[in-house]
Amino acid sequence: MCRNIKTLFNFEPPATELEIRDASLQFVRKLSGFSVPSKANEAAFERAVEEVAASARNLIGSLVTNAEPRNREVEAERARARSAMRFGAGQ
Repeated sequence: MCRNIKTLFNFEPPATELEIRDASLQFVRKLSGFSVPSKANEAAFERAVEEVAASARNLIGSLVTNAEPRNREVEAERARARSAMRFGAGQ
């Protein structure tokens, strides 16, 4: 359920608004236990997603590091290699 919650800090190019919103949505889904809220809970759910996204943007914007920014393609390839080692290359 949390597959879209990924590290968003210190990447080149920086995290997009869509990536931040997707991670926030997954976080709220996990906390609430709803993948899709009912009509009665829809407003509260969306408000929570926006508040979490705002907090995430503030956090990412406030963090500092001396490390070089990571490259998204290189990190994705490393993740694919780890997955192949774990689950086998034939999948």
